[in-house]
Amino acid sequence: MLIFRLIVLLLLVAAVLCFAMFIGTKDRRWLTRTQLIVRWTVIAGLGFFAIFLLGRL
Repeated sequence: MLIFRLIVLLLLVAAVLCFAMFIGTKDRRWLTRTQLIVRWTVIAGLGFFAIFLLGRL
């Protein structure tokens, strides 16, 4: 469980840093990277909750 939490936390930090780089440089590549990381963060979060719920059964 700790590993899943760490992965989600690191993905969120990476998304925030990429968005800050987008704001600072106005380069669209950083916004695209932010969107990709947020997408994977949502997938990782859903996976975490699925494992959590299956463990409770």
